[in-house]
Amino acid sequence: MNFSNLLKIAWKAIILNKTRAMLTMLGIIIGVASVIAMLAIGEGSKESIKQNISSMGANLITIRPGAGMMGGVRSDPSAMQTLTLADYHALKKNVTLIKDISPLVNGSGQSISGSKNWPTSIYGSSPEYLKIRDWGIEKGAMFTDDDIESFGKVAVIGKTVQENLFPNEDPIGKMIRFKNIPFKVIGVLKEKGENTFGQDQDDIIIAPYTAVQKRILAQTYLQSIVASSISEQESDAAVNEIKSVLEKQHQIKDNEENDFNVSSQQEIISMFSSTSEMLTILLVAIASISLIVGGIGIMNIMYVSVKERTKEIGLRMAIGAKDKDILMQFLIESVLISITGGVLGVIIGLVATFCIQYFAGWPVNVTAISIIISFAVCTITGVFFGWYPARKAAQSDPINALRYE
Repeated sequence: MNFSNLLKIAWKAIILNKTRAMLTMLGIIIGVASVIAMLAIGEGSKESIKQNISSMGANLITIRPGAGMMGGVRSDPSAMQTLTLADYHALKKNVTLIKDISPLVNGSGQSISGSKNWPTSIYGSSPEYLKIRDWGIEKGAMFTDDDIESFGKVAVIGKTVQENLFPNEDPIGKMIRFKNIPFKVIGVLKEKGENTFGQDQDDIIIAPYTAVQKRILAQTYLQSIVASSISEQESDAAVNEIKSVLEKQHQIKDNEENDFNVSSQQEIISMFSSTSEMLTILLVAIASISLIVGGIGIMNIMYVSVKERTKEIGLRMAIGAKDKDILMQFLIESVLISITGGVLGVIIGLVATFCIQYFAGWPVNVTAISIIISFAVCTITGVFFGWYPARKAAQSDPINALRYE
């Protein structure tokens, strides 16, 4: 009884009981399909998060006032006024690992053009802001350093603002009012869509920070400073360099807490990716329960199969079959049921994944590793749950087996 003969015998046994074998495979099929679909959704969500965050600026570094802002909001209002233009100039002069840097102030209110109005946000920045955010101008131009120095009342607007204030017309050269301050539209930003947090990035007006700070907000401090590192690999080093410069600028002692915090896009990507991975692991663990149920089903059916074929086992032993031959015969049958269920599960899982992508619009990413893992788990399940019934068959007494009715 060589391996090929054992394989043929096991396959014939499955074919003779097609319905029973298919019902036995059902748990494996559902488990494998669920695991593949869950892993594909998890990987897709991670890639989507990375792309969305990178769309905000792949090398973006954000400096905010107050300490520990990632964990909560400081109750002291003065803690939110610790960043100034002096900090911006110090960073621009002394930090060597950043390409571009821009102060940032912002406020919300009604923007008005003629009889139309639209609630939006205005951001005050330097011209480098668009480079930092990896953003382009679709029409017109960005304001210049001369506009910064002259407190120029010029602005570029996002697509959402254009669609609501200037539908079906060219906004370049037109005037908009924000809190009764007139701004001349000199450019329209390229469409960017929603960010990771669901905010419409195109619902924005960007103007020189000097004009927004003095004419709109009437404040001397900055809400934040944004910069871009020279490369993604240098982001962590750039963050440390920024901290060092600001600690010196703010005269912070070794035993004192910083009155600012610095974060990079890589930290945010890492945080979201770890959360996504935890959810994926949880979903896969839940889906794997079906594999356990399927394995128990295989064990039950193999027990039934051993009982039904007791006389056959006795006959094979009587004509020279060894214990290991009987063991391998039933073990191969168990593994074949499991692997066949795995193949069907992979096919159904792939179909389900692409259906989810097509109909629900969710991002998915099927990886080869998920299919390899599924087949490995199927084989292990077949061996693990088929071993005991196969061993039981191999230990049968041939005389009692031949007498069995």
